[in-house]
Amino acid sequence: MRVLLIGSGGREHALAWGLVQSPKLSNLYIAPGNAGTAQLGENVSIGAEDLSALVEFARKERIDLTVVGPEAPIVAGVRDLFEREHLKIVAPTQKASFLEGSKVAAKAFMHKHGIPTARHGSFDQWEPAVAFARTLSTPLVIKADGLAAGKGVAIVQTHSEAEQILRDFMIAKKFGAASQRVVVEEFLVGREFSLFVASDGNCWKLLGTAQDYKRLRDGDQGPNTGGMGSLSPIPWLTQRMLEEAVQKIVAPTFDALRRENISYEGILYFGLIWTQDGPYVLEYNVRWGDPETQVLVPRFDFDLLELYLAIAEGRLERFETKLKPMSAVCVVLASGGYPERYEKGLEIEGLEAFPLQRERSVGTLVFHAGTTLQEGKIVTAGGRVLNVVGLGASLREARVRAYAAIEKIQFEGMQYRSDIALGSI
Repeated sequence: MRVLLIGSGGREHALAWGLVQSPKLSNLYIAPGNAGTAQLGENVSIGAEDLSALVEFARKERIDLTVVGPEAPIVAGVRDLFEREHLKIVAPTQKASFLEGSKVAAKAFMHKHGIPTARHGSFDQWEPAVAFARTLSTPLVIKADGLAAGKGVAIVQTHSEAEQILRDFMIAKKFGAASQRVVVEEFLVGREFSLFVASDGNCWKLLGTAQDYKRLRDGDQGPNTGGMGSLSPIPWLTQRMLEEAVQKIVAPTFDALRRENISYEGILYFGLIWTQDGPYVLEYNVRWGDPETQVLVPRFDFDLLELYLAIAEGRLERFETKLKPMSAVCVVLASGGYPERYEKGLEIEGLEAFPLQRERSVGTLVFHAGTTLQEGKIVTAGGRVLNVVGLGASLREARVRAYAAIEKIQFEGMQYRSDIALGSI
């Protein structure tokens, strides 16, 4: 099969690695890809949001199946456009993408259908937003309505800080149109986790859980990022807790989508928190997580391409999703200055020690995120640069392998957290 994978980050490198395991794959194209995906397939210099060029490429190259990594092309309607051209693609429709594309609409959906989430208010004017924020105890949470690359969420400690963040979002338009509307909500106390589900519109299947680390620095300090690390499985999440999350959140979400006449086909990522009152939804995402995908794909005990085909062909009910009884820990190596301003084009040294094996019987994987090839050298090209994944029989073993590998890698300004999975072993 000829497959097109849309995206360029660590998530897409992990998905590409999973896809090349399939005996059904003949050609893999990644648009636009990175220096790592180039080792597994052919990078195509088309941006993930250049939908018309992606359609034209898929038609010209007779692509059998297109799969989508990031959220932006999904929210922009890539699925609808491909279907109009009779091209097979796995991604939710633009109609279904409101679950991630609009925090305001997603909150209204949860409220309407009784899906547990934080007490909140939605606003498009600064003064009412500030007034509502003052009715909540601190800390509290402010979220930009639209897509902000994982950075549109602020946890504020005082009401005066809330006022300033709301000014930054709504008046200074820190995230452009994405922050013209905001959600202001209570801060839920508990343990966060990510739950991934595949759906073909008729049935859904659990794919696994992971825990990620959003804050920049050790001890969950510093600003929110797109994610500085992850682990799977989650040691504190019991089977009973998982079943309760499915009963109270996952099943009601798909029931509600059906009642809204929305057929959901693709991956749905539930960002959840376990509180003293049980599970609550923090957010929905209409795709795989990043960096959660990097710890889930190596644990898959099934053919990733076959999963996508089962979704595309409406036969997911007969597909078995199993995970290997192994642990994975991912540590993100980021550019100096991330998540704000950072330098690009810095040479990365030490990667020759980690030729990315197509086989699964390796202890360490290095998935590229913000990298590119420049004059034959691999250089930095983004905020999150590399994802170092350790695999092992236990989280302790996986963590040791990840951090041992990091010692061999270097680029100017490299920063990372030293405490990923530390509290879980």
